[in-house]
Amino acid sequence: MVNTIIRKANSNDVKDILSLLIELAEYEKEPDAVKLSEQELRRDGFGENPKYQCIIAEINKTIVGLAFYTPRYSTWVGETLHLEDLIVTKKMRGKGIGTILYKSFLKEAKKRDVNRVEWSVLDWNKPAINFYKKTGAIIDALDQWKIVRMDKQIIDDYLSR
Repeated sequence: MVNTIIRKANSNDVKDILSLLIELAEYEKEPDAVKLSEQELRRDGFGENPKYQCIIAEINKTIVGLAFYTPRYSTWVGETLHLEDLIVTKKMRGKGIGTILYKSFLKEAKKRDVNRVEWSVLDWNKPAINFYKKTGAIIDALDQWKIVRMDKQIIDDYLSR
């Protein structure tokens, strides 16, 4: 296995973080989905009141993966962490880097003493589903639950009625 450095992201990593987010969006067949700018990522992750945290995997001073997560609060179980993205660059997949990032995220959850971690996975992403199943993660079909969201424009449209 290659010598991988795992560390917390810093503001100098924003360009590489954005690049990985775009790579993931392309993999997930949503190439135009990432609307964030470097400035927004820098402000939101490294400003006065960070909205997200990020763990970086680095090899030879090159960022090759990340675990991007946010704190949440469940009215049923209390504090949780939401794993927004777990990304390893295409050329570095299959080398154990994703496992290292995943374990680092779970160690952070344990350190924070959260009651649950959660994330989503696309139903066609069989490699990810199989990986998560092997780790003991519970994958619910959630037939009764649907994800509901509104972007800024829809919010504005609704409120202007």
